Amino acid sequence: MSDSNTTDFTNPSTFILLGIPGLEAAHIWISIPFCAMYAIAVLGNFTILFIVKTEPSLHEPMYYFLCMLAITDLVMSTSTVPKMLSIFWFNSREISFSACLTQMYFIHSFSTMESGMLVAMAFDRYVAICNPLRYSTTLTNSAVAKIGLAVLLRSVILTLPYPFLVKRWPYCRTNIIPHFYCGHIAVVKLACADIRINSYYGLFNLFSVIGMDVFFIAVSYTLILRAIFRLPTKDARLKTFGTCISHVCAISALYIPDLFSSLMQRFGHNVPLHFLILITIVYQLVPPMLHPIIYGVRTK
Repeated sequence: MSDSNTTDFTNPSTFILLGIPGLEAAHIWISIPFCAMYAIAVLGNFTILFIVKTEPSLHEPMYYFLCMLAITDLVMSTSTVPKMLSIFWFNSREISFSACLTQMYFIHSFSTMESGMLVAMAFDRYVAICNPLRYSTTLTNSAVAKIGLAVLLRSVILTLPYPFLVKRWPYCRTNIIPHFYCGHIAVVKLACADIRINSYYGLFNLFSVIGMDVFFIAVSYTLILRAIFRLPTKDARLKTFGTCISHVCAISALYIPDLFSSLMQRFGHNVPLHFLILITIVYQLVPPMLHPIIYGVRTK
């Protein structure tokens, strides 16, 4: 590694992404399942967008939300996976400072947006199952557009401080990021300054988004389950319950790895770095791959 990676500088022109430190020899083999998962995610989400666009009978609130989720999944996974694969396949490790900040913003903003879309879809299911007679009057096209705009604005506003907080610090240690993408905490750990404000804001963002969203999702599905057990036939109860369980699994696949990875990056000093990175890859790839299957194929 050249001396430029360890000499003093304020704003580095480039960062060096290591991929998965400690598993460099296995990068090619590791890339195979992740590339396949990304291909499935891209194909599945584009298929949903195409089918909903071309089928007039699907121009309903539930499918509009599903399209928003598909776009979010495509952007979030595409923000990281192509660069990760270029590291694994071509050893293309450099990323410019501005590109690093851009990637950071897209990853964190669309992660927040994905969480918000899951809340919107849980609300949609609550209205459809618990108040079906009011569904068409509650979730009008105007209401769906307003919900989508609110989700977008929340993610944009909450994520906006990240690049500014990162850019204000001097970097005098190294420009080597032991990760496959420019995450907020991974980058600010390289700063030679007190980064507590970054850590505090990151934790505030994490718990305010996940805490609030999980609360609303839990309330929605609790009310849905109450309505399910009041259904007259066993078959109807089992069918609706099976759909809800699959939704809960998809929601868990997003929140559990995200929360675990975020907390371990700050406090898990004894956890192997490659394990944390693999968890992050799962969080980046599994939900976009599962959502078309669970919300698309299994939803009548």
